[in-house]
Amino acid sequence: MPFPKHPHPNTLKSIADAAPIPFWLDDAQRPQPMPALTSSINSDLVVIGAGFTGLWTALLAKEEDPSRDVVILEAEEVATGASGRNGGFAAASLTHGFENGRTHWPKELAVLTAMGQANLEAIDATVKRLGIECDFLRSGELLVATEPYQVEELSKLPEQAAPFGEKLVWFDGEQTRAMVNSPLYLGGLLNQQGVAMVNPAQLAWGLRKECIKLGVRLFERTPVKALIENDKFTLVNTPYGGVTSKKVAIATNAFPPLVKQLSRYIVPVYDYVLVTEPLSNEKRSSIGWWDRHGLSDTNNQFHYYRMTVDGRILWGGYDAVYYRNNGVGKHLEVNSEVFGRLAEHFFVNFPQLEGLNFTHAWGGAIDTCSRFSPFWGTTHHGRTVYVSGFTGLGVGSSRFAAQVMLDLLDGKSTERTKLRMVQEKPVPFPPEPFRSAVVNFTRHALDLADQNEGRRNWWLKLLDYLGLGFDS
Repeated sequence: MPFPKHPHPNTLKSIADAAPIPFWLDDAQRPQPMPALTSSINSDLVVIGAGFTGLWTALLAKEEDPSRDVVILEAEEVATGASGRNGGFAAASLTHGFENGRTHWPKELAVLTAMGQANLEAIDATVKRLGIECDFLRSGELLVATEPYQVEELSKLPEQAAPFGEKLVWFDGEQTRAMVNSPLYLGGLLNQQGVAMVNPAQLAWGLRKECIKLGVRLFERTPVKALIENDKFTLVNTPYGGVTSKKVAIATNAFPPLVKQLSRYIVPVYDYVLVTEPLSNEKRSSIGWWDRHGLSDTNNQFHYYRMTVDGRILWGGYDAVYYRNNGVGKHLEVNSEVFGRLAEHFFVNFPQLEGLNFTHAWGGAIDTCSRFSPFWGTTHHGRTVYVSGFTGLGVGSSRFAAQVMLDLLDGKSTERTKLRMVQEKPVPFPPEPFRSAVVNFTRHALDLADQNEGRRNWWLKLLDYLGLGFDS
């Protein structure tokens, strides 16, 4: 069913006292930041950005070669960007789901699926090996159908995806509501092995701790101002110091890129999230949600949600807001209109929970590209590499992205670097003022499709034909 656009006044009371900070970062175990860089130093590899991609890059580089001198520069603190404000869905998919992978790389999809599954297994093994306490749980994800046409589409996917190595299970409406009880659910597709739930900030802090233990030099609150190339090295300039490095790995997600051409391929799209107070046993019984798998609906403007270890529901998605001229900033991380709409949708999905309040409400930018999945590139004669474009699915795929970056920096020809996915770039977005017009027109078309049984108008069909998209 189409969700309402405007919240009821009673709904607004539920978000009145919500703290405007990510729930995951509101944690007494949050580490004290490391000192900023205030001198000139040298390194073999400097990693710019201490989110998941940057941390995995540093960790894997150091584990492969302990003698490698690795430096991480972070503009704020570890996990203050996308890595600490997401929903905590760690997916095996490297292609933003089976359908998107089949659209773009049908001949490679079986290989990409196997690589993604191996990548998630490696994350699981790393968490266990290093003893990172981050509530990592191989719970799976349930994709729910809320319209009859979605039942028809989703119920066919297990058979279609099986030859490519995907293990999906279809449940009818009664079976789905037995797992999580919402009056909207008509069926559900479970990906049991391909998705894990995690506390993303604690995972990032655990990787941070191990990097430091292995000798990685981390400088927080150290924004990079410029990259200056000379014959053999790259100078990475910061406000009070600099790093002269043999190689550079850029992992800055949706923030303004240090490599200018990257802005052609990325639009920062803001996603917003709510977290409830802990549910009482009575409230939890009313929805029958005792397992910890994640959920998502299948609308174009979709919601994703999950249960935390202390019995809260994280509820996000639907609106994907683009601010003109690739706008980013702290002032955009709070949007009362969107928060109100999210809360209204929550109670439409779970009317049994009427009266529940939200304790946290926040937003942040997602690095969206036209093919929904990460892409790579090099500059400075191959001494600098970058990755971007995760489009909201980077918790798991960031480790794979880091491996590819290290392969490219070291000049290795591997099974990963031979992938078309790695060798090709997405179609770029147009410049402003056309960029805003295209993004907003596309959002409007997606909304119309959700209200019209998924029927896609001429504009969406054209984007499908060109292999383009827009997603949160």
